[in-house]
Amino acid sequence: MPEFSPEVLQFIQASWPIVLMGVIFYFLLYRPQQKEQKKRTEMLNALKKGDRIVTIGGIYGTITAINDKVVTLKVADKVEIEIARTAVSHHQNPQKNGNNK
Repeated sequence: MPEFSPEVLQFIQASWPIVLMGVIFYFLLYRPQQKEQKKRTEMLNALKKGDRIVTIGGIYGTITAINDKVVTLKVADKVEIEIARTAVSHHQNPQKNGNNK
């Protein structure tokens, strides 16, 4: 094992807490954010005609048409709106939450 000068050893001892904080930040902040982004991307890619969704603005609707960037929602009888695909907040699944509205 090579011998280090006292200055190098002091630097290593002083810098390991900073490295440890970086690792902690990675596991507490960055990694969960990556997982959430992956789940959101999968949800957006799985959308199909007939799905009930909620927009980021709180509008509930049923998908009548969908393409890469635009989703057309039926929000009431004879009322359809177009929104950006990225404006979909979440997929409303009555089987999972017991809500049969």
